[in-house]
Amino acid sequence: MNKIKVCIIVTKLELGGAQKVAIDLCKKTDKDKFEFFMICGMGGILDDETSGVIKVYFVKDLIREINPLKDFKAFIEIYKILKKEKPDIVHTHSSKAGILGRITAFAAGIKTIIHTIHGFPFNDTQSFFKKNLYIALEKLCAAVSTVLIPVSTENIKKGLSYKIGKEKQYRYIRLGIDIENFKNLNHAPLLKKELGLEETDKIVTTIGPFKPQKNLPDFIKTANIVLKKDSSFKFIITGDGDGRPELERLIAKYGLENGVFLLGWRRDISNILNSSDFFAMTSLWEGLPISTIEAMACGLVPVVNDVDGQREIVKDGVNGFLVKPYDAEDTAAKIFYLAKNSEIKDKMSRNAKQTIDETFGIDYMIKQHENLYRELTGS
Repeated sequence: MNKIKVCIIVTKLELGGAQKVAIDLCKKTDKDKFEFFMICGMGGILDDETSGVIKVYFVKDLIREINPLKDFKAFIEIYKILKKEKPDIVHTHSSKAGILGRITAFAAGIKTIIHTIHGFPFNDTQSFFKKNLYIALEKLCAAVSTVLIPVSTENIKKGLSYKIGKEKQYRYIRLGIDIENFKNLNHAPLLKKELGLEETDKIVTTIGPFKPQKNLPDFIKTANIVLKKDSSFKFIITGDGDGRPELERLIAKYGLENGVFLLGWRRDISNILNSSDFFAMTSLWEGLPISTIEAMACGLVPVVNDVDGQREIVKDGVNGFLVKPYDAEDTAAKIFYLAKNSEIKDKMSRNAKQTIDETFGIDYMIKQHENLYRELTGS
């Protein structure tokens, strides 16, 4: 039996949900039935994770920002790769790769085109022109897509409300994590020792790349509010990116050098979360945030912005708290509330951990993708 050949296209291999799914699909699907290769931009923290394991074409002009010249060059290079490799399926992840990859796959004559929606690229904080440009591009790309995979039901509601694709195109498959690694860490959490913190210090963690979507200045504003009242709290940001200078300026402005730590990109996320006492996230939009799933699997009570994908798993007052975006005061208040009410925190912690069942596991996610690939190719 011939293997089903799948091309995964992702903008850049950062430590994010889209990138983790892309790599897991390439690594963990049945090698007897599927053959994978990847196309992505260069310079991601996870680039070396593909070495010797996944066949990868690095396209230097595939970048996150809109750049007509680079986008055209990337189109030409991706087109040539697809014509050479002749995949049965092109499966795109992340917004930029989702737009450019699907248009190129259609031009190259690929019959089966799938896009996983890790949150739409448009939101209400953008200018009228930019938001509507992205909506128009998503509508165009949906028209050439065989299937759209939303990672949350909120994605479906939002997509259909903007007339992006048809309802029958949507096939819900949420993200999967290594549940055992997060629920049952096999060594003592080490972050407090690494940072030279006291055992009585309370760690508030967030995870994500330093880009506008994550709205990290609000996390630092929250830290400023909390630390003015209680210096035993310590705020951790795991990630990196072009927004680092802005965050460093904010930290200096508020005098938080001893209270806020920028850890950069890290591979030991389970260690960091299991070392933490609280998890907060100030994103302005999300598909289904893998960091929130991982935090809840560790028993952390998420205090997160009330945006699309967060609502999928966080039930306000039950297993976490949903906060109105840009409300750093309320985020700080919820953290203090949990710190002062240990019985409530423990109950919500148990609820959070129980929320992340086997349907959030990698194996479950992989099986759903394998079944979809077979169905679409008639295998």
